[in-house]
Amino acid sequence: MVGIERIVRQIVRNLWPLLVIGGLAACQPIYRSHGYVPSDSDLAMLVVGQDTRDTVGDFVGRPSSAGVLEDGGWYYVGSRWREVGWKKPEEISREVVAISFNEGGVVENIERFGLQDGRVVTLSRRVTDSNIKGVTFLGQLLGSIGNVNAGQFID
Repeated sequence: MVGIERIVRQIVRNLWPLLVIGGLAACQPIYRSHGYVPSDSDLAMLVVGQDTRDTVGDFVGRPSSAGVLEDGGWYYVGSRWREVGWKKPEEISREVVAISFNEGGVVENIERFGLQDGRVVTLSRRVTDSNIKGVTFLGQLLGSIGNVNAGQFID
């Protein structure tokens, strides 16, 4: 019996550092990114008033979201989440790049929006016309990500 007790003590003595390290590792935040937002350098290749849907698709790729209408703008949405242990994941940033096209399919506006303190904030804007379109749609897009449930689709 004395030999077994000694073996158990030795195992416990050798395992406690691993348990402490494992416990500390569980408290480290895990970051996840969702979606795609083109970088400023990618957007700099686009010329407002000159590039078309095809060239935008070639330079920065096709978006995961487009405007409600067939001729609507393209919306690139990206968000970053932080998860710590057992806590609920927290969205720490959200960004939307909106590229608007005129009736001929030529780039009319390039805008970058962020979400700060629950409000939509314009981060950058390149516009050919002073008439900014689709801001209410962007507000809905930024405000409703992650807040959709099945009951909203039932009338």
